[in-house]
Formats: sequence, structure tokens, C-alpha cells
Amino acid sequence: MSDLTHIFSAEGALAETIPGYRRRVQQVEMAQAIADAIDKCSVLVAEAGTGTGKTFAYLVPALLSGGKVIISTGTKTLQDQLFNRDLPAVRDALKVPVTVAMLKGRANYVCHFHLERAANEGRFLNRDDAQYIHLIRSFAERSATGDKSELSAVPETATIWPAVTSTRDNCIGQECAFYKECFVMEARKRALAADVVVVNHHLFFADVMLRDEGVSELLPAANTVIFDEAHQLPETAGLFFGEDVSTTQLMDLARDAHAEYLTTAKDCVALPEATAALEKAVRDFRLVFGLDGVRMPVQKALERNGFNDAFDLMAEKLKALAAVLETQAERDPALENCWQRALALEAQVKSWRAGTDPNLVRWVEVFTQSVQLHATPLSIAEIFGKQMEGHPRAWIFTSATLAVKSDFGHYLGQMGLPEAITARWDSPFDYPAQSVLYVPQGMPAPNSPGYIASVAATALPAIKASRGRAFVLCTSLRAMREICALLKDAFERDGLDYPLLMQGDTSRTELLDRFRKLGNAVLVGSQSFWEGVDVRGEALSLVVIDKLPFAPPDDPVLAARIDKMNAEGKNAFMEYQLPYSVITLKQGAGRLIRDETDRGVLMICDPRIVEKHYGRRIWQSLPPMRRTRDVADVEMFFATDCAELAEGQNSAE
Repeated sequence: MSDLTHIFSAEGALAETIPGYRRRVQQVEMAQAIADAIDKCSVLVAEAGTGTGKTFAYLVPALLSGGKVIISTGTKTLQDQLFNRDLPAVRDALKVPVTVAMLKGRANYVCHFHLERAANEGRFLNRDDAQYIHLIRSFAERSATGDKSELSAVPETATIWPAVTSTRDNCIGQECAFYKECFVMEARKRALAADVVVVNHHLFFADVMLRDEGVSELLPAANTVIFDEAHQLPETAGLFFGEDVSTTQLMDLARDAHAEYLTTAKDCVALPEATAALEKAVRDFRLVFGLDGVRMPVQKALERNGFNDAFDLMAEKLKALAAVLETQAERDPALENCWQRALALEAQVKSWRAGTDPNLVRWVEVFTQSVQLHATPLSIAEIFGKQMEGHPRAWIFTSATLAVKSDFGHYLGQMGLPEAITARWDSPFDYPAQSVLYVPQGMPAPNSPGYIASVAATALPAIKASRGRAFVLCTSLRAMREICALLKDAFERDGLDYPLLMQGDTSRTELLDRFRKLGNAVLVGSQSFWEGVDVRGEALSLVVIDKLPFAPPDDPVLAARIDKMNAEGKNAFMEYQLPYSVITLKQGAGRLIRDETDRGVLMICDPRIVEKHYGRRIWQSLPPMRRTRDVADVEMFFATDCAELAEGQNSAE
């Protein structure tokens, strides 16, 4: 691929057509490195600091490469942004005749078969669903894609969606009467024909591992695979390289089988009895665990009172339903599908119980209505390495957070990429001028009883200095709720009128919209606000982090990985736990400075960052901000900010 310098120059194609485009040296160098990797079909792991413009840095060489490209993003939101905004902008600037397509998981497309069934049966969970079904029906008739994100009138969280979309389990494939007009199949046809296909990590790994004829069909033809937000891959891949089964799947099977009884097998009286028995057994199994939000290793689950009996009964009722479905399977493709699902689930439940694979950690996750039985690999490196074998192609992994200081060893080890070329580019932002890292003095140990109260009390002067305009990022939901309650009391006591928002009050998108519009709000959030959130300008000027984000020590998979590493003579803390914490912290810190004119303070409350021997390794991995331990410096920083703002307003007048 030819030199890309001119395209990225002040007189180049991007500057000519894209409003606000500015040349960045880091972006040009990154684009050239990606172009070289594509030319040589090599593996490149590239970290690019916030503001580098990594999206354009990989899109330009990808669109100019002439081969088929798969781009995988971290979330569906980023996927939509890439497909609807960034890709068309770069394609138009380069004037290349490249066809593009977007492919999402099945659950994102309306299914004609299930839509008709839901409408005809008329059994809805609530009044809203009864109204939404008409909107969805109308949408399905006029939509070219069937992508539910295009129907904003029906919330993404609406309980109607599972009833009008398909899953890998309940799709009846070519036997379906609506097969020729299926939105999922149409999306796949477009993806197969396109030069550039945008997917997301969940779909990529689900399809590649399950061979669901989506991405697995695309891969053989692909010359280049690009993973954006690649720091998420180890966790996402772990989900799909394991062997999981959920009680939700059993309940869905029972309900689908009961629906078939009502429509095509009314004379089989044993069928509703078998579905009801399975549903009851599943509910009784859930009751063994009490509260939701619990994660426990298999041994702890086995020790729970009633676990074995409830599990065995659930497996027995699943087997009984499979036996009844076998007698009815020939009557209808949907009944055949239910029978095959029952057999597959029976095998999965049996396999999880047996637990014979030493590379899989068995554990249990409890939700409000369901129980997930996980078997997660201790390491994905070998499995992922196998996925990359075969047809030579370029593999690009990029994110703002992949290295600890300048060391990629942790990431390369996790992903099994020993031969990868690595490169990193610092952010073009002037962090020493634009930002301050504040670590308050006198904080107690993070595991002490009064720690959360200390975080709220110590954050208050900084929030006052910044006049609201803050994110408070917490490492647990409990800390989030407590800190929010403490700040609410403090705001009322001190007569502060900063609007207080909390994750969970409404959708993330709506919370962010409100935060931006209010201009002086304080948003208290947990995991979902640590990354993928972009608030530019003055609305966000302070980011408070309650604790260093170490993975919880009672996490069953983490505990097993630590045991394995220590048994091999490695230092699990330094080689695994610390790098994980650094990469997560870099994501949270990255919320603060989003463009050249942003100014702000990053406040890390955890004293370990300065008091522990490993603390230096952590703060040296962060952008080069001015550092202080004195709140007076924070107040002065924001006072200067206010003075400059007032001066700007006066001169404008």
C-alpha cells in the first residue's frame, strides 16, 4: 500500500471533505503501521491514546486495501456509529467504490415467524406490549432491514422483543414459511456480498464458536480482521469459548413447546403436563439460591442446601419433556426444533454437572429470574490461536488501553499472540496543561468500614470546586448507591443545587443526554460508565474514582486463574491482577479529556496508588497529568478555569 501521508495531510482528502478534521502525526503513523500489517498479512497490536483518531487510522488503509475486511467493535452503539457515520465519511472522502454492510446478532432483527405467532396468540406480559406489537408489525412490513434499533418508538428494554425475535435455538431455518423474507438471512447475504462488514465482538465470537453461519461464513473470504476496543476481547472470548447453559434456555424451551401444543399438538395431553413440570422444576432450582447478583464456584453451589435434589429434578423433567417431544416431532418443523433443543440442553446440563475438562472453571451466576451455569476456560490463548490459523490474513487489535506503561506482555499472553508486532502512540492532547491528577491525603485503607463515607466526604470539596460537572465512578453497585445517598445528603445540607444522577435511574443514553444538557450535574455510576462514554466540553470537568479497579477476589474464574498461575511459580498479582486493574483504570481516566480544549481533574481516592510499591507502575501508565495531593491545587485549577471562562465571555461581549 502506498504512502498515506498525503491523504492525512492538511490538503488531503480527509481535510477537504470532513468538517473539523485536523492532521495528527500519531494518526498518520498508526495508519501506516496498519497498512503495512495488511500488506504483509501480519498481526498488529496497537495502542492509541485518546484523541489519536484511531477509527480513521484503520478505516483509510482498510478501505484502500482492496480486500474483504471485517471490523468488530466493542458495542452495538459503536457499531451503529461506525456504520452510519465514520465509514460513509471516509469512503466519500477517499472516493472508493467500496460496499459496506452491518451484521448484528439474531436478537436485533424482527422475526416474521415469531411476530405472527405472538400477534395471533395475543398473550402479552403487560399492556405496553399489546400496543407495541402493532408498531412492530407495521415496522416489519415497511423496513428494509428489520433492525429493531430503527424502531425508536419501542424501547430496547421492552419485554415484547424476545417474543418477536429469534434465537439460535428456536429458529427453524429453511423449514420456516417466512424463510425467503427473513431479515437475518437478508443481513447475512448483504454481509457476504460486501467489501467491508461491521460486526461486534459478541457476534464475532458467538458465530465463530457456534458456527451459526454468520461471521463463520464471512471469515474464509476475509483478508483483514480489525478489532476496535480490543481490550474487551479476553473477557468476551472467555464467554463464548466456554460451555454455558442457563435456566432461561430451559424456560424458553418449555414455553415454545407449550405454544406448539396450543397450535399444532392439542391432542397430546402429555405435552402441557411436561412443560409445566419443567417450568416448576426450574423455578424451584432458582429458589435454592436466594438473592440475585451472586457468583459462586461450583463447590460452594454444591454445598448449598437443596442444590443436588433441585438440579437432579430439573434434569429429570428436561429429559421427560424431550421424550414427549420425540413422539410429536414429525408433526411440525417447530416441534422437531423443540425436540432437538431439548436433547442439546440435556447434553449441556449433563456435561456441566460432570465437569471433566480441567481447563474449564465451573461456577454459578444468579440473576433475578434465572441461574446461569458457567464453564469458563482458564485461558483463551490456545483456543483463540487456533481461530487465527488457516487462511493467511491480517489481524489488527487496537484500543486506547492495551499496555501497562509500554509493556504489552499481559495482553499478548491473554490472547495468545506471541509473534504479534506491537506499537503505541501517546495522545496528542497536552495533559500537563489540560489536567491534574489528584490523590487526596488521609484516606483510610480501601477495605476499612468507613472507606465509602470517606470517599464521599473527600470528593465533596472537589465537586464544589468544579461546580458539579462530575462523574463519580465506582467499582461496585453497593459503593455507587451509598456514595450517591451520601452526596445527596451533603448537597441538601450545604445548599448545593447540582443535579444528582445515578446509573439505573434510566437508560445510559438518556442519563448521558441529561448530564450533557444540565451542564452542572453529578453522575454516579458503576461499570457501564467506565468506558465507551464520550462527554466533551465543560459539562464533564471532574472524574472521581473510588477505588483501584481490581477484579473482586471472590470472582470464581479469577480465583482459579490465580491458583493456576501461582502453582506454575508465577506472580499472579503482578502478572495478572495488576495489569487488569491498570487497563480498567486507564479506561475510567479516559472519560476526562476528550478533545484539545477540555480541562479537568482526575481524582483517585485509593491511597494504594501512592502508598504501595506497585502504585508507581499504575500512575505511570496514566497520561502525564500534573500531580497533587492538595485539594487547594484543585480549587486553584478550577478557579483559573472560571476566570478564563469569565474573561472569554467578557471579550465576547
